[in-house]
Amino acid sequence: MPQFQWQFDAPSGVFKSHAMSKRLYMAALENTVFMDFVKPVDGYGRKKGDTVTLTRIATIAEPTSADLTEGERIPEDTYSISTTSVTVKEIGRSVPFTSFAEDLTFFDLENGVQRRLRDQMGLVLDSKAAAKFKEAQVKYIPTGVAAGTFDTDGTASTAATGNWNVFHVEEVRDYMFDTLLTPPWEGDDYVAIFRTLGLRGIKRDPAWEEWHKYTDPQVKFNNEIGRIENVRHIETNHANALGKVGTSSVLGEGVVFGADSVVMAEVLSPELRAQARDDFGRSRAVAWYGILEFGLVWDTANAGQARVVHVTSS
Repeated sequence: MPQFQWQFDAPSGVFKSHAMSKRLYMAALENTVFMDFVKPVDGYGRKKGDTVTLTRIATIAEPTSADLTEGERIPEDTYSISTTSVTVKEIGRSVPFTSFAEDLTFFDLENGVQRRLRDQMGLVLDSKAAAKFKEAQVKYIPTGVAAGTFDTDGTASTAATGNWNVFHVEEVRDYMFDTLLTPPWEGDDYVAIFRTLGLRGIKRDPAWEEWHKYTDPQVKFNNEIGRIENVRHIETNHANALGKVGTSSVLGEGVVFGADSVVMAEVLSPELRAQARDDFGRSRAVAWYGILEFGLVWDTANAGQARVVHVTSS
């Protein structure tokens, strides 16, 4: 498809030239955060096949008593090993353009295309990583200001009728720590990534406002939430990663997770590539390309294994 269609701007008389700004304006981009919380698979890369196997060791049960009796052997316990696998895929997109367009355009067309492709690449990777977090078997659905329900079969069976707030943070944190035994992401903290609407539910919660009124009144001014019950909150506006769900789109979707949640198997890091010039140099293209895939380490809701809680709706 030609980049230019030439037309006369007057049937006769003096022709005119419209002045052009020297600045190239770019459309706004959604922010990407999920890649910061994905761990690469150690020891995997090029020349190692298309699939990597992740080996997982289950928790050894605590005995009723570990006391020993003199003259008797130490009792033996058993443990189980399971595996899951991640199969990499080729990913990428390209933008073609012509030398004709480049020769006539005031701006550096190739650099502009490369910049926008890098932006697109970041969004695609963010969406792919988010999709794996959302495959978590444990779902939490807010069903009111102070009510919520857990589903542990990988499917949310109830419609959300409330937004994320301090009560729900407390419920999910306690469930992860006390029931699922999920280890924190870092130190004592879990991480929560939510769509802007979800975090707005906290900021409008009287419990949160009252708490910060005397402890840190600047957080509202700075549009911050920080940590609540050892859950560190991070905001995103990337609609393809996290949506607005529930009755009348009341809930800003999110995930809360601990250590060893999602990994990335990578053969070739995504990179920009320029196509060899075709048609005697008239046809050109720039692309980004990579070989990788993301995987949920523990695709289960079992205590001691599940690492992610997906806050969502049916």
